[in-house]
Amino acid sequence: MTIAVLYGGSRPEGNSETLTNQVIQGLQAEKVYLRDYRIQSIIDGRHAEGGFHDVADDYNSIIDRILPHDILIFSTPIYWYSMSGVMKNFIDRWSQTMRDANYPDFKKQLAQKKAYVISVGGDDPYVKGLPMIQQFQHIFDFMGISFEGYIIGEGNKPGDILDDKNALYAAAQLQKKLKDSY
Repeated sequence: MTIAVLYGGSRPEGNSETLTNQVIQGLQAEKVYLRDYRIQSIIDGRHAEGGFHDVADDYNSIIDRILPHDILIFSTPIYWYSMSGVMKNFIDRWSQTMRDANYPDFKKQLAQKKAYVISVGGDDPYVKGLPMIQQFQHIFDFMGISFEGYIIGEGNKPGDILDDKNALYAAAQLQKKLKDSY
């Protein structure tokens, strides 16, 4: 089993990234920091004559990096009660990739993957982060991805997540599960 982590935070070493790194510590994982790539917003061409047009950005290089992996970990802060903008832009572009001749089996390839979500927020995230988790569930259901679980942690300022003992315990449990599946 191989792992790719998609980091959606805008702040290096932010709380979501820190919690995710607790999970993958000691594991081989391909780390993709979405903030380091230029990902254009989708221009919906599903119903346009000629369909979607090629976009000159870094999005396809990310797809090429994650497709070989068995497990995808989506790591995002809770921004305004949802995933980060860069994470949403990345996922929105899947609509285009499903129609891209260069990726004829994109949806089928994703359907063979397992996914986890790791997220941290500062405003009652254990309750207010649940709609975001449900959003991921709907996305994964649509794509056929097996949603294996999630961790929500509480933190606002950098490093706050290290005080959330429940999230750290959940991270240790997930790390053990992933190690056992290798």
